[in-house]
Order: sequence, then structure tokens, then C-alpha cells
Amino acid sequence: MLEKIDDLLLEVQNFQSSAKDEIEQFRLKFNGKKGIMNDFYESLKQIPNEQKKDFGQKINILRNSVNEKLEELRSSSESKMTLEKEDLTRPAFPLELGSRHPINLVKNKIIDIFKSIGFAVADGPEIEDDWHNFTALNLPEYHPARDMQDTFFIEQDPDVLLRTHTSSVQIRHMENNEPPMRILSPGRVFRNEAVSSRSHCIFHQIEGLYIDENVSFADLKQTIQFFTTELFGKSKIRMRPSYFPFTEPSAEVDVYWGLNSETDYRITKGTGWLEIMGCGMVDPAVLRNVNIDPDKFSGYAFGMGIERIVMLLYQMSDIRMFFENDIRMLEQFKTM
Repeated sequence: MLEKIDDLLLEVQNFQSSAKDEIEQFRLKFNGKKGIMNDFYESLKQIPNEQKKDFGQKINILRNSVNEKLEELRSSSESKMTLEKEDLTRPAFPLELGSRHPINLVKNKIIDIFKSIGFAVADGPEIEDDWHNFTALNLPEYHPARDMQDTFFIEQDPDVLLRTHTSSVQIRHMENNEPPMRILSPGRVFRNEAVSSRSHCIFHQIEGLYIDENVSFADLKQTIQFFTTELFGKSKIRMRPSYFPFTEPSAEVDVYWGLNSETDYRITKGTGWLEIMGCGMVDPAVLRNVNIDPDKFSGYAFGMGIERIVMLLYQMSDIRMFFENDIRMLEQFKTM
């Protein structure tokens, strides 16, 4: 009889199942009214007195083992059912909603404005060679204008560098496409500048290019007029003569911001006018460098720093805030 109990103990230890029916059959087999445990209790009456102690202990061990196994199987089955009902793809609670970065908000708004008049978006690498970043843009080696774009070099001979403007994207596009073309090139650029509230070694630009037959400066001015009205709601602009190696003639674009508040006086230095971008007609030398006939085609280009526009629109005074990932600042843009 004791050997039979040992065999049953081994059977209990080895039993595994997650099916409700099988677990219930296991319970009835041992703990049911006609189960094994009741048979053993009845048999106990017929056991000689000197064997009752050992037999009773064995029965108790079997009973405890059966109850522990039943508890283990039920817990395992309930856990599995809970997991099956739960959507395990749901994120943990609570889920904090993020927001778009103000630079992306303004960049996308600028892109939408120019897309409405036929511009497409072009992209290019942030790590550039000398040809696409400088030489093809009428900035040959030792050209003094290179000093305005103090550069992070990765390699030399040949020069490999972090692009200093997104004009390199325009060169790549012109090399691989035939006019007419009308593109925007947004992206990060890098210059070795001292970091302060007004400047940073990393910033974002968005530049535009339009090449076709009979493109004139009047087309450029009308495009800029449309853009400033759509973005700022300001309709008055002025263009001041300037110099860029890759455009001729060149101009700086100012928008009349007004003098309605103390902030307006501060950011416009009391003039009411605010510089927002540079522009000009594409230099014929640039067109020749990308095998476009300057006698047949002409075009204009423009470019602006996105951070500068963001600071104007949201009245932000420190450019470093865009790169510090301060949640308190970013949370202000959740509803935008």
C-alpha cells in the first residue's frame, strides 16, 4: 500500500496541464467523493495499529501534494487567460503625449507655402565634399567668402566636411536633372561658430531654387512677397543689395515687422524692419558648373535660417533652447 502511495505521489508531481477539463478530472480522481483519497481514508480502518501512523503520514503527504498541485495549475491557468484577454501591444499607463518640435512646425509650414506654388522637396547628405559644398557654388579654393562659413572638416585631401548650407543639395539636383526645376532643400547645417543666445554651431536652413527659361528678378520678388504674406501676415517687404558668391545680383530681404510693442523695438533695433533671408539670381558660373546653359536658362535662389523664423514667430530669445530638449519648453507646442 505504501508503494502505491509513492507511485501516486510521482504521478501528482509529473502532472501538467492548462486545460480546465483536464485539471477538473485530476481533482475528481484524487479529491472527488469516489476519489483515491477517500478510498485511502476508508482503508485506514483496516490497517493494523502498528502501521497506521506511517500510513496516515503518507496519506497526508499525498493529500497536501494534490492540493498544492491543484493550486499551482489553477493559478497558471488564470494567468494565461488574463494574458489572452489583455492587449499586450498597448503601452503602459499613463502615456504622456508628446508634441512636434517648433523647428519642425515652422519648417513644415514653410514647405506647405512653397508647395502651393509648385515647389518640390529635395534632400541630400549632411557630409559633403568640397565640390558640392563650395567649388560648384562659385566658391573656389582660397576664395575669401569661404571665411564666412567656418567649416567642420572630417577629412582633408580630398576635403570631406559637414555641409555649411543646403545649397549643396541644389548642386546635386541640378547635376542629375534637366530644367525646368523648382525645389526646396531643408535640413541641418554646421558651422564652427561660438554658441550663444543668437548663434549655434548647428542650425537648420531651408533654401529654394527655380531654374527655367526667362526667369527674372521680378519673379523672385513676387515669390518672396507671396511667402512673407502667407507666413507672417505682413505684406510690406524691401530688398537691400548684398553679396553672395552663387547669386548675381543678390539681396537681403527685410519684412516690415512694425513697432507695436517693446519686443518689436528690441528685435528690429527700433527700425521696424527685420531681415529674414538672402536671395538673388543664380550666377551663370554656377549653371555652367552643372552643365546648364546660362544663355538659355536663368533662375533665382533664396535661403533662410529656420531657427530665426521660429524665434520671430514665437518670440523666443535664445537659440540654444531648440537643442536642450527641455520638456517645459516643448510642452508649450502640444496643441499645435
